[in-house]
Amino acid sequence: MSQLRILVTGASGLLGSNLALQAAARYEVVGLTHQHPLPNAGFETLQADLLAPGAIAGVLDAAKPDWVVHCAALADIDACELRPELARQLNTELPGQLAQETARRNLRLAHISTDAVFDGTKAPYKETDAPNPLSVYAKTKRMAELAVKAAHPHWLIIRPNLFGWSVNGVHSLAEFFYNNLSAGKAVNGFADRLFTPLHVGFLAEIVLELLERGVHGIYHAGSRDSLSKYDFGMMIAQQFGFDEKLVRPADAESAAPRADDLRLNVSRLAQALGRGLPSAAEGVQRLYDEWHNGHRQTLQAMALAPAKG
Repeated sequence: MSQLRILVTGASGLLGSNLALQAAARYEVVGLTHQHPLPNAGFETLQADLLAPGAIAGVLDAAKPDWVVHCAALADIDACELRPELARQLNTELPGQLAQETARRNLRLAHISTDAVFDGTKAPYKETDAPNPLSVYAKTKRMAELAVKAAHPHWLIIRPNLFGWSVNGVHSLAEFFYNNLSAGKAVNGFADRLFTPLHVGFLAEIVLELLERGVHGIYHAGSRDSLSKYDFGMMIAQQFGFDEKLVRPADAESAAPRADDLRLNVSRLAQALGRGLPSAAEGVQRLYDEWHNGHRQTLQAMALAPAKG
């Protein structure tokens, strides 16, 4: 019997790279990238522009997956405000078309959405709460949820808030704090922004477990506790031994509209998994452990051409 195959889109991104690495220990993995190839990935890769005509079918024909985890998106919130049409194509049209094609081929699909589909007025949010997205990014991601639901009979949608090490070293809030604090630079931590951050490694494990269990529906994926972004920065400083005075409490300012309180209720996910979710502190501890055990370097080396021997 052949080994199960997983196609991970956005394989050079924060979740895509970490999930592909974890999945490669148990499954055959094909990581799909577009503008940022991974020549030293350690798993099979493909490079394609999924917006090109026929590209989705071509990639699925080439990868021959049993499961697809769709992580690819235009996730830069300010960039989405500047290029709303591209955001719509990448964040809404593409997931809908991918859902149609995977449904037609009877493939499992996990679509990664965002906590930003909410407006921040009624947190902590349950899956049954009505979304009210504020930014172009959030609106396109919400429309993607509806498109996936309409196109795929066994849809799985996950709304996370995540942090961790990435291939390019600048993808997550944790890296923002680490990069600045390790260089002795002062940073603002938004005391008025509340969230439920989950370490990307925990999230990758959860996505794979939900697929393994054949779970359908929508799930909020975050830590079991919530905190402000200022408190999160302080937690990073304390864990790594950086100067805590460099983390300064501030009120958030943004070009794009953002919700202030995106705390998630994760009880539905905990029930589906049969266990509680990790805390934010456990996630920061894992971040620190990965700093020591070489995981961060492994990720960054994925983008480097392998040495010629």
